Order: sequence, then C-alpha cells, then structure tokens
Amino acid sequence: MVAGLVQRDGNRAWAGAITVVGWMVIGMGVSLATRTPAVADSLARVASGAVDITPDLAGGTPVWIAGYGMGRRATGVHDPLFARCLVVDDGSTKVALVSVDLVGLQFPEVLRIRERLTEFQYVLVSSTHNHEGPDVIGIWGRSPIHRGVDDAYLDQVVEKVVELCRQTARRLAPVTAEFGTATDESLLRDSREPQVKDGILRTLTLTGADGRKSGLLVDWSSHPESMGSKNSLLTADFPAATIGWLERKYQCPITYFSGAVGGLMTPPRNRIRDDNGQYLNEGDFTFMERYGQAVGELAARAVEEGSSAVRLHPIQIASQRVYLPVENALYRAARGLNVLVREATIWSGDPAQKGAPLSLENADQTMAIETEVACVRLGDVYLACIPGEIYPELLYGQFQDPVDPNVDYPDAPLEPHLDKILAGKKWMLIGLANDEVGYIIPLCQWDKVPPFAYGRKESQYGEVNSCGSQVAPILMQALRQCAMKLESAR
Repeated sequence: MVAGLVQRDGNRAWAGAITVVGWMVIGMGVSLATRTPAVADSLARVASGAVDITPDLAGGTPVWIAGYGMGRRATGVHDPLFARCLVVDDGSTKVALVSVDLVGLQFPEVLRIRERLTEFQYVLVSSTHNHEGPDVIGIWGRSPIHRGVDDAYLDQVVEKVVELCRQTARRLAPVTAEFGTATDESLLRDSREPQVKDGILRTLTLTGADGRKSGLLVDWSSHPESMGSKNSLLTADFPAATIGWLERKYQCPITYFSGAVGGLMTPPRNRIRDDNGQYLNEGDFTFMERYGQAVGELAARAVEEGSSAVRLHPIQIASQRVYLPVENALYRAARGLNVLVREATIWSGDPAQKGAPLSLENADQTMAIETEVACVRLGDVYLACIPGEIYPELLYGQFQDPVDPNVDYPDAPLEPHLDKILAGKKWMLIGLANDEVGYIIPLCQWDKVPPFAYGRKESQYGEVNSCGSQVAPILMQALRQCAMKLESAR
C-alpha cells in the first residue's frame, strides 16, 4: 500500500519479413518463492510472430513523431518499429493478441483489422504508447491545424497486422505455460499527486515440447518516452531494449504490452547509471538502453523466481461497446478542423446507447465516441483490456482517503477497481487495448476547475489529454460487467 492511501470499495510492399515461432502462454499471479512445475496443456496451441511496421522516410511524405509537441519531423531510424503477435487456440476458440510500437492505434483501424480476420473469435490490438514513433491519431502534425497522420501508412499497418495474424496462426504448436511477477517501484516515476504506482511486472513464459522457451509475454506499466521531446529518430524506445535483452537471454520471441501508464507512469530520474556511475536521464539513447535492460532484468526475475504453472484453456471472451462523452474542448475543436478524423455522435446520456450523428446543426451538444472494453480468459489467465491510459489507482483501489477537498468531485463514488473485479484471479492489464481515448482518471481526482488540489495554482497534467471526467466510471463499470459475463459462463 502507498502511504496515505487506503483500499476502498466503490461504486502499436512489406518492409520486413514476418517471423513466426510456436510458443506458449502462461498465467499470472503472485510471486512465489518456490516454482510450480509447468503442466502440459494439450488443449491449447500457441504461436508468435512479428513484422516490421517502420514507416518509409524516403518516400517524400513527412513522418511526424507523436507524443509531445507538434512539428517534430522524423529525420532517421534508430531502431525498427514492430507489430508483434501471439495467437492462442484451444480447439474451439482462436484469439490474436497484437502489440504495436505506436502511440495509439485507433478503434476504427482495429475494426478494419477484425473485418479481415473473421477466422478469429477475437483480435486484440494494443499500442505500447510509443512517444518516438509516427502520429497515428492526428494531433502531432506540422501545426495545430495540420493533421499528422499519413493514411497510406495506416493502411499498411492494417494490412501487415492482418497478414501477421494469419501467418502466425499457421504455426500453432502445443505448449506449457507459467505466469510470473516481480516488483520494483524504483523503476517508475509518478509525476502526478497522489503518488501511486503499478510496480509489478507480469510475465507469461512459454515452453515448447522440446523443453526450450518458445516465447515470453511481458506486461509493464511505463510510458515509452525515455528519449524525450527533442529526439528526431524513430525508435520503439525502451521496450526495444527490453525485448532485445530478453531475446538474447532466452533465445525466444518476446511480446511486450504496456499496462497502467496513466498517472503519469514514466521512466525514473536519477536511477539509471552509466559505466562510470553517473546518472543517465531522458533524451539519451544510453539511458534508453540501460533502462530497457533494467526492465528486462526485472522480467527475468519474474520468469526465474516468481513463476507458477497455468493452463490456457478454455478461452472465453466478453467485450462491450461503450460510448464516451467527450468534454475536452481541444479534442472537439481538432475534430472540427479534421485534425482528428473519427466518427462521432451526440452523447445520449447512456454509455450503452448510440446517439444521433454529430452534425453542424447539433455541434453545440456534447460529442461522444465509440470504443470497447473487454475481458479475455485464457484458462487461468485473465486479460483486462482497457482502451487508454488508466491510472494505477483503478487497478488496486488505492484511492487517496480523504480526497483533497479542492478536487472537482470530492464526494464522487469510487469506481470498481480491477483487483476486486477479478479478485482471486491471475490477471494482466492491457492498456491502450484496441483504442487510445487518453487518460482514464478516477473521478475523485478530477481537477480542472479552481481552486486546485494540493494548493496548486493550476491543474496537474492529465485532464488536458482525457476525453472527460466520466471516462473512468464508464469504463470500469463496463469492465466489471465483462468480468461478470465470464464468471456466469464458467
């Protein structure tokens, strides 16, 4: 628990070859001092794959880098960007779990991918939230009125992910699986009060019939922004270093997912050192490499010291489409300027009900966008799929108590938190799952109107990049409903 906090109950022409290797999935749980031998999972077959999705800088179309301010044009490539995929099949249900080295692939593109992959019962596409890759949302173009997305590049990403999933599914093989955890909060910095972190790294270790590791899934909650706002070289940021270190160590494919990066979870300051013992910080490729290695070493601890066997069947999926009211005036203006290009409706007042199409005649009414929440059961493992940057408080129920009296909703009921929704289960939080709707802030921390919390003269960073105050309550209630559907189907 965090000091001053209590747990309370409440209401990313082909640029590169596709690599496919059979591997297994594991479940997640608490770290164990004694490893539990893996159990053969004869009913589940798994495979992994990867494809290069680095945009072409020689084609003449500018590539605008996402994640900080506008007007940051890519001048080169430090390391390639990838889409990585894990396919799991229990004989009756087949799912694809995809991670892309992008700032936030939007829900409409995910729907385009799914339309081409009808042989899968579910396709998850999560973005790492890479701050050193191409703009795929629109708001990081040449200027505030210029869209930063290259639609031809988006088409390439869709095509490559579709083919990646199909090729991966052709290499399914039986596996055994283990889940592991390891904790190190010193590898995170929380830049917003109250200080709450998700310092638990979760792994799914996969072993083939020959007894060799055939894959590893890593879930870690930190913004891929170690290179900062001045960098102009495309890179997958520290996850590339984490993946590279683990691939060298275990000689198997690595799939990396970002977890709860809201709050704001970032790489730490004055924690990572060079060979001379000097601190390294943001904006340095050596810092990126060393931090990525440190995350890799934490993952190795989870694999080697904190793993237990899990089964991967049966596979069950519960997903729910929801409509989010967009209170953010900047988002609304960007859509009006065609900087953000996305279907929008009028907010109906009910997150389950689609409103009338948004038009010039009703543009003064609250706008809403469609997104999705899901819970995927892989046997003993539950994947909670949230379409944005969720705050860690919403994972563990570590809400400040009492709340600061100057927040906008000091009496707001608390959202159901993940650790209670999936109580007693082995779970993994997949952030930016199928969409990027911005920050998902607990309502009792929403602080946009003065006077501001903590005696501040201005609001903390967060609300400016959130759709609005009602996002967290809507998404967490939808997640609880998905979990209840899975429970009733058992």
